[in-house]
Amino acid sequence: MIRAALALLLLALPAQAQPILEAPGAQLRWLDRLSGETADIELSRGQSAVWGRLSVQLNACRYPEDNPTGEAFAHLTVRDSLLDATVFSGWMVASSPALSALDHARYDVWVLRCLTE
Repeated sequence: MIRAALALLLLALPAQAQPILEAPGAQLRWLDRLSGETADIELSRGQSAVWGRLSVQLNACRYPEDNPTGEAFAHLTVRDSLLDATVFSGWMVASSPALSALDHARYDVWVLRCLTE
């Protein structure tokens, strides 16, 4: 009986949140599905880069204090110059790129890691 009560008490306690740190930049990977060409790029917060028809701006990159390379998540804004429109604006998670992916017929962009220095 005491064990059951203790187990319920432990389940009722809130989970400890991991400290999240803000990184000065991120490393992204691009893929052109038509040509098969890929490129890795490093962007600082607020910086944009153009590749093909896409312009990608890094708005933020955050990571858990104890796992700076594997659990990075970045807020990106992606514009297509041919469509003259934003085709993606939101958070991408490095460990789960399909969770919130760019939906584009020709290009893929995903987050590899935050730059911690």
